Parts: sequence; C-alpha cells; structure tokens
Amino acid sequence: MQRRSAQAVFAPLRHSPAYRLLSERIERRILDGELKPGDPLPTEQELAESFGVNRSTVREAIRLLEQEGLLVRAAGRRLQVALPGMGSLAPRAMRTLVLEAVSFRELWEVGVTLEPRAARLAAEHATDADLAALDENLARTEQVLARGESYIELDVQFHALVAKASGNRVLMLAREPVSLLLAPSFERLRLTLPQAGRRNLEAHRRIVDAIRRHDPDEAEGWTLRHFVDFQRGYRVADLDIEAPVEWPQPGISSFPAATTETEETP
Repeated sequence: MQRRSAQAVFAPLRHSPAYRLLSERIERRILDGELKPGDPLPTEQELAESFGVNRSTVREAIRLLEQEGLLVRAAGRRLQVALPGMGSLAPRAMRTLVLEAVSFRELWEVGVTLEPRAARLAAEHATDADLAALDENLARTEQVLARGESYIELDVQFHALVAKASGNRVLMLAREPVSLLLAPSFERLRLTLPQAGRRNLEAHRRIVDAIRRHDPDEAEGWTLRHFVDFQRGYRVADLDIEAPVEWPQPGISSFPAATTETEETP
C-alpha cells in the first residue's frame, strides 16, 4: 500500500497578517477592560515599539479597529477607545442577511416576536424621557403624513425608541438589523396602500398610550396586532413575502444622528 506524503496529509499553516494580529491584541485589551471607553490609545510610535512592528502595521491595525467602532478620533486627532453604537454593529449582520437572501417572511417572523416583547418591557420600565421621545416621534410622524411624505425612517425610529425604553440592551442589539431591513418592505407597502400611514400612526399612538399607563399586556397586544396588520397589508398589496429583502435606502437609521452620541466622532 502506497504511503501518502506528509504534504498530502497536512495542510500548510496559514498565518494572519501582522496588522490583523495586532488589531486582535488591542481589541482583546479593550474587551478585557484594560482599555476603557474614553481612554486614549498609545501613539503609533509607542504601539510599534511595544509590539515590535513597524508603524505601517500599526496604522492598518488601527484602521480595522476604527471600522469596528472600537476607536474614534478625539480632539486633536488623538485616538481613543470608544463604545460602538448601534449603527456600527448592525451593518455587519445586515450584510450577512442580505447576502443570504433572507425573505420578508423570515424577518417578519423575528420582528413579530421581538417587538411585542420590547413593548411589554417598555411599559414596565419607560422613563419620562423615553415617553417624551416617543411623543415627539408621533408628532413628527403626523406632520410628515400631512405633507404626504415618507414616514418610514420615523417608523424605524419609533420601534427603536420603544426598544430603548425597554431597558434591555441585548434586545436593542438583536432587533436592530431586522428592523432596518424591514424598512424597504414597509416603504413598498406605503406606496401601494395609501391608508397604511394612518393605520400605522394609530397603532403607534395606542402603543405609546399603553406604555404611558404602564400596561404591559396592552402594549404587547397592540404591537402584536400592529405587526400582524403589517403582514396582512403585504398580502393585500399582493407583494411577495418570500422575495429577498433589500438594503435600506441611504439615510435610514434607528436614531437621528444628533441623538446617537456613541456614534459621533468628537
């Protein structure tokens, strides 16, 4: 019997580029708490000397960490450790879902589970500031509807505000990519069914009223009805619930830029 060569048995070892290894080392120090949000990062020269690499390697590692939202440029262009905002985390999951060609149905099945739960928790934990933000969203939606403009971004923001009021950060992160990817589907529904806007606003008002009264059953129930109505409208409009979702239009976000403090670069 012919023996296989060592080359045939063992695949060659592959090493990550030095800049990626350095990026992982710095990321580990951040995750371990050695470097905390707001802490300044050592200079390029200090990092190069500490890790025994050249400055170009350091610059590439820093670029990766900035893309991940773990580093931002502070005053004087000095790098500091940052807490990634929602907008920094959701796009990676969204890209995967779009490339997997997930359908409206799949997203809706998750949304109809997470959003009612968020509303229930919001009714239990919402603060006066949370309610003020929700009231402002309702008022702006009313104005946009009166002008006949798209209210989709305000709808996305409404559900993000409810999730924020829940006080559960894991829930906020879990629902974010699903909510953003449902936006194009909702826009198609808006263009097909003129009555969708008013029905949407009325449901939002009912949800906020239940949250204000600290009635978790009502808040959860109205959110569930709201999402069931969403799917029903999709069928009435004869839209394909199995069609792959699309990337949302530019500018769609869960929170206005001015209120997303963790995403701004000082």
